[in-house]
Amino acid sequence: MSSLPEYFAGFTRRGQTELFGLTLRADHPDAKPNGLALYSGTMSQSRDSGETAAPAAAGGDTTRERILTAAMEEFARHGIAGARVDRIAKLAKTSKERVYAYFRSKDALYADVAAREYVVIAEATQIVPSDLPGYAGRLFDYFVARPDHHRLITWGRLELPGAAAVADDSAQAVIARKIDQLRQAQQTGQLDPAWDPADVLALVNQIAMTWASQPELSEAADAHAADPTTAARRAAVVTAVERLFPRAR
Repeated sequence: MSSLPEYFAGFTRRGQTELFGLTLRADHPDAKPNGLALYSGTMSQSRDSGETAAPAAAGGDTTRERILTAAMEEFARHGIAGARVDRIAKLAKTSKERVYAYFRSKDALYADVAAREYVVIAEATQIVPSDLPGYAGRLFDYFVARPDHHRLITWGRLELPGAAAVADDSAQAVIARKIDQLRQAQQTGQLDPAWDPADVLALVNQIAMTWASQPELSEAADAHAADPTTAARRAAVVTAVERLFPRAR
């Protein structure tokens, strides 16, 4: 298995993100990322643009959806300040004027893309409180497979002020549900009740995303670790979470 830097190349600015309690759905603890598709189906009204999405075509290929998909790629690669609306329009096979007809500004377009990204991931994810090490491993796998997701959200936290970078109400609801699941696991004896469930979620997420959020350490591990493979980094993540929050027996 190859090493981490090639997965996370292209994002070297330092910054950390909570990623708002995102997990990866799996029917088995060792399941791998499911390669979810972005922006499929009918789009809802954008709170940021003030425009209502056009009805989805049979294949879901509306102009607005093409703009959102192109913008996701552009923002993940260049950030908000570095993104160019003319490149987004070209990739979406439309005009710059058409982009602004849907979204009043580049920041509004980013906000819509980020909000939809949270929803797409949330719909495809779940947490298993009785097996937090397995969850951490799957979360690690997810961001190895899709580093663009991590970069997209991190750019917003780096470049947008305060509340503008925070996920919308639906993402906060996902966090609340996961914290409640952890609390219920504590009540049934599956998880140590000495921990605040909010701390459990934050710590497990941060451990799982250690390598995604610190690419400079990935490069150091590639050069200096006894075992520089991605599998070794994953094993360390799983072991660390296992020692903090052992699997329920």
